Amino acid sequence: MSGTTPGATVWLTGLPSAGKTTIARALAGRLRGVGGRVEVLDGDEVREFLSAGLGFSREDRFVNVERIGFVAQLLASHGVLVLVPVIAPYADAREAVRERHRVRGTGFVEVHVATPVEVCAVRDVKGLYARQAAGRLSGLTGVDDPYEVPVAPDLRIAAHEQSVAESAEAVHDLLRGRGLV
Repeated sequence: MSGTTPGATVWLTGLPSAGKTTIARALAGRLRGVGGRVEVLDGDEVREFLSAGLGFSREDRFVNVERIGFVAQLLASHGVLVLVPVIAPYADAREAVRERHRVRGTGFVEVHVATPVEVCAVRDVKGLYARQAAGRLSGLTGVDDPYEVPVAPDLRIAAHEQSVAESAEAVHDLLRGRGLV
């Protein structure tokens, strides 16, 4: 990856504990190791700092995704490869982000980290599934709140069937094939 590579946004969507952030961080490390300009906009961090005060209603989730998409497109338009691991449960919100990139001529790829909810519940990185099962949490995406599976993502990764390195390599191959790295 060189400094002359155009910026782009890599939108990694999937259920909680699917492996989105793990894959993004692995890929970011690899790309930084060869001099890439890379940023990771982690959904949890963005929610804490940029979307504080938003809840988890459909409307608030849409606004959160729009904000993340705005920042990602801005960074990407300045030559940064932006890795965005976020749940982004609604297809219309993801499509709005894709469209924002398209009209501004900024690269965008959507990666669906397609880990089944049963595997995510076992991983339960943040304890969300356990809290939901105990009745202490409602509105968990993919359990008692919808997750609209991408119909035609640029890449679908079965992260539960391969290693993190293999998943990161699959995203890297996609980016290389599109001239984005």
